[in-house]
Amino acid sequence: MIKSKVILGVALAVGVSGCAFDEGLRGYPSDKTVDRGINGHHLSTLQAGIWVDPNGCDHWIIDDGVEGYLSARLDKFGKPVCSGVAPPTHTVGDFKGGTFIPDPN
Repeated sequence: MIKSKVILGVALAVGVSGCAFDEGLRGYPSDKTVDRGINGHHLSTLQAGIWVDPNGCDHWIIDDGVEGYLSARLDKFGKPVCSGVAPPTHTVGDFKGGTFIPDPN
């Protein structure tokens, strides 16, 4: 009986804490194209590279120092682009450019 109450309590706490991360509760605008961090700016000012997943498909990658962004590279029909620009699990391009904040060690 006590074990089930503990499990129920933990499940409830996890569920409620998930609500705290809801965008509306944090007060952030829904515009995901702007970085609101230390050096806030529009994400189009950063340089993107391409990371190739283990299946050989491309993903846009941006490293903004502390933050990072990854998005599947899609064609105009919404299908994944698998161009063979690099071997699987490798990246190409200057995806760390466009910010003065270095990666933490």
